[in-house]
Amino acid sequence: MFLIGALRRLLVRNTDDFLLLIGGIPPKTVRHGFCVCRFMYISNEQKNMKSIILKDGRVIDPAKGLDQLCDILVSDGRIAAIGSALSDDRAEIIDCRGRLVLPGLIDTHAHVYEHVTGRFGLNADTCGVHSGVTTLVDQGGPSCMTLPGFRKFVAEPAKTRVYAYLSAYLVGGLEGHYYPELYSPECINIDATVRAAKANPDLVRGIKAHAELGGFARWGVAAMRAAAEIGKAVNLPVYIHFGRLWPAPSQGGLAVDPDTILSQVVDILKPGDVLSHPFSRHPGGFVETSGRVHPLVRVAIDRGLKIDVGYGSHFSFNMARTVLDAGIVPHTLGADMHGYNTKVPAPAGTPEQHPDEDHMFLGQTRFSLVSAMTSMLALGLTLEQVVPMVTSHAAAMIGQQNEIGTLHQGAVADITVLADERGKWTLRDNEGTELGAERMLRPLFCLRAGERFDAVASILPTPVPNSSTSIHTREFSL
Repeated sequence: MFLIGALRRLLVRNTDDFLLLIGGIPPKTVRHGFCVCRFMYISNEQKNMKSIILKDGRVIDPAKGLDQLCDILVSDGRIAAIGSALSDDRAEIIDCRGRLVLPGLIDTHAHVYEHVTGRFGLNADTCGVHSGVTTLVDQGGPSCMTLPGFRKFVAEPAKTRVYAYLSAYLVGGLEGHYYPELYSPECINIDATVRAAKANPDLVRGIKAHAELGGFARWGVAAMRAAAEIGKAVNLPVYIHFGRLWPAPSQGGLAVDPDTILSQVVDILKPGDVLSHPFSRHPGGFVETSGRVHPLVRVAIDRGLKIDVGYGSHFSFNMARTVLDAGIVPHTLGADMHGYNTKVPAPAGTPEQHPDEDHMFLGQTRFSLVSAMTSMLALGLTLEQVVPMVTSHAAAMIGQQNEIGTLHQGAVADITVLADERGKWTLRDNEGTELGAERMLRPLFCLRAGERFDAVASILPTPVPNSSTSIHTREFSL
């Protein structure tokens, strides 16, 4: 009785954490007389977490070169084993036959500074775990002034893992950069932004800036130079928006040839920086006004710069075909969803629409990260090319390739399960271009640190059968 009482006092220290006797787990060893006990701390959340076996899915992990039909055992929020015919008497069995079982998807272009950025910022878990995505990278929502609020009110409470590319501008992504006068070079404080990034390395994984027609017509390349200087000072990648964001100034301004913007930017960037929106229908990006791919795109890739799709409502199948036919395949795939291109209630008092009628946000096509993957497949990329864009390559873009974007044993159990359907669908972009698809990916659920979340977000696009032609059409309306 003395021995049992001593062990109880030793092992149960408080109501928040339990010490669980587990054979073979060696964090600490307690010796009392002839009794040897090994134990580890288990939090209340972990002790209530059951084991799960994802059974007979097609498991793909580009980081490990894995692509096979097998099982994954998840225990205490981590991947305990990967193999065939796994069993555990305590485990819930989830049948994944015919499903894709992937490392938790990473959206490299999100806008989730909800409320603070007005109508622009969406709810993190709506775009994240409830859409089958376990990690989000907010692009330019928080700034050096608003980063503490982003941490406290977005990153910390979210079930989704959330990182940020810190805005180079003092005001961050307020109302989706609605007011261009707030984004001049005078509204960039290099020292303050560097200080904020260095003080928050767990959250800040890069810097966000813009290289587009409206800004260049106002200020030239000055703002972009300041952003590049910030990126070099903190040794983090700079993510650059290409294509139009702001309308031309109503009076004055510089004459800008859109085909020269890429030329002015590439020379001030460093390896690892990210060029976004290669498939944009707006001028000033990867495709010149002549319809040819800008020759500096290949130069940029050779210098070690990366490319992110940044899908968005300005995505163009025609531009995508032009770029892909030139042999240029993006490294990562971000969705670029926000409150102006996604069907969510607008907060009271926010703008009804962006002031430029032909702005980058205009469009009716609903989309998500997984539907963007479907578009990439329809354009001719293989699944083996697309999966790394949202897993291993995306993890490398945020410097987390050893932590997420992989399914190795012992890793945090961030896992996405997708339906992989065959049929005939018609995809449409916001130019009205249609593209046939014979493969459709849909998010079913994800595990975030072993906790299951079904893909039930109301913003997800839904394929609708076209009964008259027996062709499925991806219909969306906002």
